[in-house]
Amino acid sequence: MKELLSLFSTFAKVGVMTFGGGYAMLPILQREVVENKGWATEEELADYFAIGQCTPGVIAVNTATFIGRKQSGIAGGIAATLGIVFPSLVIISLLAGVITQFSELTWVKNAFAGIRVCVCVLIFNAVWKLGQKSVVDRWTAGIFAIVAAGAILTKISPVAFVLFAAVCGIVLQTLLKKGGVGQ
Repeated sequence: MKELLSLFSTFAKVGVMTFGGGYAMLPILQREVVENKGWATEEELADYFAIGQCTPGVIAVNTATFIGRKQSGIAGGIAATLGIVFPSLVIISLLAGVITQFSELTWVKNAFAGIRVCVCVLIFNAVWKLGQKSVVDRWTAGIFAIVAAGAILTKISPVAFVLFAAVCGIVLQTLLKKGGVGQ
């Protein structure tokens, strides 16, 4: 029960501290899950983000579910999921009735403009950290470059990019183990 409460409270903390959606949660998830709790490695977290991107739902919720399930089975998955959505549920319920009254105020618009810039920096920081752990040789750099170009220049679904990268990873690792391509 203590582990379930820890999962709930940790993910509630992530949920309450995050503005800007699932991607904005990435740096906070990384700090809490990898650095503070040790529930996942950087590589595992990157895998959870990738799988979370391919599955229905919000990436942070999916990631919380994966980590909770890893730690404490189905009950852990449920506790972590409830933890990450609970703050938003409460805050949105409270704001829903009054948001339209304040959304046109200049200071509110300016505050959200500043928050959006901050969220961009937080997401960039998470991407930078993940990139340092993920792009480890010329082959992963090549996959990164192809996917980045495709994501920037096309409107292809992120799922297609993840599947492409998975196939590339399988093929390249198979060829590297057989000595078919140089490292």
